[in-house]
Amino acid sequence: MMTTQKNKVMTLKEAINRYVTNGCHLSIGGFTLNRNPMAAVHEIIRQEKRDLHVYAHSNGQGVDELIGGRCVSRLEIAYGGTGKFMSTCIRFRQAVQEQTIAVEDYSNFQMTLRFLAGAMGIPFLPTRSSLGTDIIEKWGFSQEFRHKDPRIPNQKLVVAANPFDGWGETEKVVLVPAINPDVTIIHVQTADVKGNCRMEGLTFADVEQAKASRVLIITCEDLVDEDYLKTEPDRNQIPFIHATAVVKVPFGAYPTACFQYYDYDPVYMKAYARAATDDTVFAQFLNDMVFAHNTHADLLDHVGRHRLESILADRGCGYAKDLDRK
Repeated sequence: MMTTQKNKVMTLKEAINRYVTNGCHLSIGGFTLNRNPMAAVHEIIRQEKRDLHVYAHSNGQGVDELIGGRCVSRLEIAYGGTGKFMSTCIRFRQAVQEQTIAVEDYSNFQMTLRFLAGAMGIPFLPTRSSLGTDIIEKWGFSQEFRHKDPRIPNQKLVVAANPFDGWGETEKVVLVPAINPDVTIIHVQTADVKGNCRMEGLTFADVEQAKASRVLIITCEDLVDEDYLKTEPDRNQIPFIHATAVVKVPFGAYPTACFQYYDYDPVYMKAYARAATDDTVFAQFLNDMVFAHNTHADLLDHVGRHRLESILADRGCGYAKDLDRK
């Protein structure tokens, strides 16, 4: 959705309450344990949003906590994990095994293309990705399931002949359907009040997700005057026309990393991975780290200054050089 409203700044509680509704199609940005919009994820869990249809590229902590918080009923994703902490997200895996959520998987490149198609306003894009793999054959959503929701494509993908190949054996391509979420949430380093965004480091699929969505909620480390982003404008990836809400949330990706600002928190990540294996322990973890805190700032106060200082990024390399990652 394109909007020209000048000042889009609001609280996180207001943004989630207004735009993330039960049953909506929600996309979250970030990659594994990098720049997940965790403050927003925790607010969604606190507000007990339910029956969400979630899209993610290769997310980790955000997706797993949303699933563990009982917010998700359907998921389309390429990969869910946080490296050595969870090679596969634990609550995600359990939900798949217990069939409490429906999941459809695509390759990393296919998910990027699906968001790109949505951003371009076209119904699909072709690729060779996944030819010869089970991604072609294994569908997570049945035909009956697809017919119940007109927002879900009637097919996972289509293998078709290249219409421009007229010589010899026909080349095959895979057509993957566009994604147009109701809401996308991303966390960025810098934004202005109108919603112009500047991300540092890898952008992953966040730009495509943002432009494909009807509503875009941006959380940011720094909220700056619009004149600031007019300097070096080539470094800005998302223009204000796509933004719906802007929320300043320092450490808004915590416990995941935000390049040039802070690293991931290994203490939190290890504690989460231990708790996620047991339903009772996990429920207590959610209570202690999410429900017990009214805001993300309250969580940061609970974590404490010493731990936050230990993950601050070295501006020369963008991550915490001396962080104990064991």
